[in-house]
Amino acid sequence: MHQRWSALLFLHWPVDPALIAPRLPTGLTVDTFAGQAYLGIVPFHMQRVRPVGLPPVPWLSWFHELNLRTYVLDSNGKPGVWFFSLDCNQPIAVELARRAFHLPYQHARMRSSLKNGRLLYQSTRRGESITATFEYALPNQTRTATEGSLEAFLVERYRLFSTDRSGNLHSGLVHHAPYQIAPADCSQWSTEALRLNNFPQPTSPPTSTLVAAPVDVRIYQLRKHFPI
Repeated sequence: MHQRWSALLFLHWPVDPALIAPRLPTGLTVDTFAGQAYLGIVPFHMQRVRPVGLPPVPWLSWFHELNLRTYVLDSNGKPGVWFFSLDCNQPIAVELARRAFHLPYQHARMRSSLKNGRLLYQSTRRGESITATFEYALPNQTRTATEGSLEAFLVERYRLFSTDRSGNLHSGLVHHAPYQIAPADCSQWSTEALRLNNFPQPTSPPTSTLVAAPVDVRIYQLRKHFPI
């Protein structure tokens, strides 16, 4: 598939790896930076989503997504992303992603508005009453993450993992140019995604807050994971 990701906000908190490890499937281990695991909340816009060779569809190819993720290694040490949840306001996309990518997508009511370069982004998961609200400035001057830095560890990930209903591990590759990032001017954020996934609520602000310029992305076919 082809798609564009824009209005990307990355909020990350360090956590004890022991909090993450029991919730990973067989075949994956926690990836750490300086001994810490990380949980990330990432709201953004999905745009121009379509299969290769087909044009985007106005009412289907543009929507919002808010995910909670962590970072993992497979049995050969290949790094990737593990998603605990992905909230989305496009019902068809939710159902397709659940079936085609075995990802834990959730239906949600979501909206955003842009004023004077600042984005107000809100999400309410179906069946819940609390609205997750984020307010942040879109980036002007950006740069790539320095190799070996915490920023690179958190954002430069090009493989996702998931499990099907039978517990089989799958992986898929993602390709895009390196993120162009900047420190986030984020005046409001929510940890509702952590609560919904039964993680302790942090008592301090995120350790890492980043925004990124839009990227054009190619998503490759998900395959049953046989490490080699």
